[in-house]
Amino acid sequence: MDTQSIKNRFGIIGNSPALNHALSTAVQVANTDLSVLIVGESGVGKEVFSMIIHALSPRKHNPFIAVNCGAIPEGTIDSELFGHEKGSFTGAVDSRKGYFETVNGGTIFLDEIGEMPLGTQARLLRVLETGEFIRVGSSKVQKTDVRVIAATNRDLLEYTQTGDFRQDLYYRLSTVPIRVPSLRDRKEDVPLLFRKFAADFAERYKTQSVQLDAAAQQMLVSYYWPGNVRELKNIAEQISVLSTDKAINAEVMQRFLPQRETSRSLAVIPSAMQGGSTGSGTDFNTERDILYKLFFDLKKDMNDLKQMIFDVAHHQGYTPVDPSSNNGSLMPVYNDSEHTAPATYNQGTPILLESNDHHEDIEETLLLADREKEFITKALKKHKSRRRDAAAELGISERTLYRKIKEYNIEE
Repeated sequence: MDTQSIKNRFGIIGNSPALNHALSTAVQVANTDLSVLIVGESGVGKEVFSMIIHALSPRKHNPFIAVNCGAIPEGTIDSELFGHEKGSFTGAVDSRKGYFETVNGGTIFLDEIGEMPLGTQARLLRVLETGEFIRVGSSKVQKTDVRVIAATNRDLLEYTQTGDFRQDLYYRLSTVPIRVPSLRDRKEDVPLLFRKFAADFAERYKTQSVQLDAAAQQMLVSYYWPGNVRELKNIAEQISVLSTDKAINAEVMQRFLPQRETSRSLAVIPSAMQGGSTGSGTDFNTERDILYKLFFDLKKDMNDLKQMIFDVAHHQGYTPVDPSSNNGSLMPVYNDSEHTAPATYNQGTPILLESNDHHEDIEETLLLADREKEFITKALKKHKSRRRDAAAELGISERTLYRKIKEYNIEE
């Protein structure tokens, strides 16, 4: 089957070389039983590639199931994947088959594989190497014949170096890697995708399809698209529903697009914070990264301000105390005919402008936790406690959100 036929069948829009190469690789590997690791940012359509591989494989008439590893709580993921016996844990009132048992002969797609706990990774490795698994609470070894396709938006190779992902599992999964390009890496496809989405929404909402002038189209192409195809589709739907004038110019488009500078700066935070590229350049997915960057910038601004105060004091004939002394930055506050200071301080009396580093770190950590809890609470309230939607808006996995809800004791 040629590439264009596959695009038509699965609704894939675009002609960029990177996209065509990813599709070609998927077609080539489909007829084998090799494990495949699909790598790409959130929102690029990794699940579609797993469906293509299954549909073109000898297993196409057998079951296919997609499992979001990040959406399953850590305490139940083993049971979900491998099943459990009655009474094996609280709430296990009956025996239950896991996905690897029910999908025997078919294909299982493990999305967000980087969120899988280390214990579950060991179990998965055994399935991949021997085809064997054991239900939770059982000692009986069972066999299964399942093809595994995994996907991640993380740099798993870096995770293996930090101990967060098993190195042997990484190399077992990535027998054939497929890298799905981000939308900003195939900008020539942006107008095609927008026209397709606009036409679909016009049909759905029984309205005229929106049309972009040259300036609006260029603005669309130039935008950074941190949310990739998913974000583009959302923008197309917003414009289709909310814009009364279906002829869209740059001024109208500007109202629907987030500020490009903001989106671009946030997307490069991880590499800036780590002092270099992580290899993928796309690991920015959490509100925690934003908050750390904000606190980092705030601390830098405070240090610059203190240095400026020292410089001013020095030029006006006052000798600042060495910032490194007494674990803090000290400066004399004076009281003379030209400068007025609070009466409680005399010339030469030092004021502590910065506490020691230990206290500062504690305060920043507490502030960060407060802001993180506030973000999560607002997201849950906005989406009426729908965790999937709240996690998507926060840019974290459902499992991470679940953990944070318990950690901060947030009432839903």
